[in-house]
Amino acid sequence: MDDLLAQKLAPLRARIDEIDAEVFALLTERARTALAVGEVKQHVSGPVLRPEREAQVIRRLQDMNAGPLPASAIAAIWGEIMSACRALEEPAKVAYLGPQGTYSEVAALAHFGHAIETVPCVNFDEVFRAVEAGRADFGMVALENSNEGAVNRVLDLLLTSSAKVLGERSVPVHHCLMTRSGTLDGVQRVRAHPQALAQCQAWLSEHRPDLIRESASSNAEAARMAAEDPTVAAIASEQAAGLWNLCIVAPHIQDDPHNRTRFLAIGHIDTAPSGKDKTSLILAVPNEAGAVYEMLKPLADNGVSMTRFESRPARTGQWEYYFYVDIEGHQQDPQVATALAVLKSRAAFFKVLGSYPVAP
Repeated sequence: MDDLLAQKLAPLRARIDEIDAEVFALLTERARTALAVGEVKQHVSGPVLRPEREAQVIRRLQDMNAGPLPASAIAAIWGEIMSACRALEEPAKVAYLGPQGTYSEVAALAHFGHAIETVPCVNFDEVFRAVEAGRADFGMVALENSNEGAVNRVLDLLLTSSAKVLGERSVPVHHCLMTRSGTLDGVQRVRAHPQALAQCQAWLSEHRPDLIRESASSNAEAARMAAEDPTVAAIASEQAAGLWNLCIVAPHIQDDPHNRTRFLAIGHIDTAPSGKDKTSLILAVPNEAGAVYEMLKPLADNGVSMTRFESRPARTGQWEYYFYVDIEGHQQDPQVATALAVLKSRAAFFKVLGSYPVAP
């Protein structure tokens, strides 16, 4: 039976080897061509990363795809190919909320590929500072969770930062409970980022209401603490468990099985239209009747769809608010440009955070 199986597999494996050689040759040629593109860009001071171009490449291939690979696999494969080609010129430095093993790192690697130099930071403020000071080319920050809503500190930082939004990435969040021993024997406390604790509160209340819940700067930092202290359990990702040599006590303890977090990529690139884009804004209006309606009316008048509307206190003590708005389209699109011009003339505060390709 084994001999028969081997006979049947031999020609198929030989064909795979032939295909791999062909693919490798084409990848090598693609890399050489990418280097040539880089040389041209150097003469015109163009950035290595062009988010709109990479989005167009992936969409074109997904449109050509007749299977059996799913569209998500196409995006992942070509994302890594383009990342490796970019790194031939110079690996990008990407800041994220660390340490290693956070969902921010997962989002950064998914968005920019693995051929980057990661810059873990102790908090979101440091991520923005790293980008603004040039210690990192880009940053990846969590904006909102499907369960717990907006990450308020990131909203505040977007208001004042000079960094621009150049991309987005939605990451499935699967929280695991982990300890050094793989059991909860002797464990007294559970640590995680406040958002993760909130996302797992029903499971914790049902299964281990006795555990003291304590906040950490990130889930991966909680995992690092648990690796040092056998009385601490952490809520973090499977990747964090592997990085910190922890054993998973219970997988997927998040209350919502469809839990996702949306991340924003930030930097200093002005992204050109890709054909399927989103624009993020911050607005404020005078504190008077009908002001919000009048502020948003130009969007409807110009056929521009709003996909997100979030308010945040302006901290003036006057019950004033900033409004964080996402709209469909690029700020250079004619209808969007017209709507934004009217918005700017009516708003007490107006800031375009950036236009960027919709997440693949």
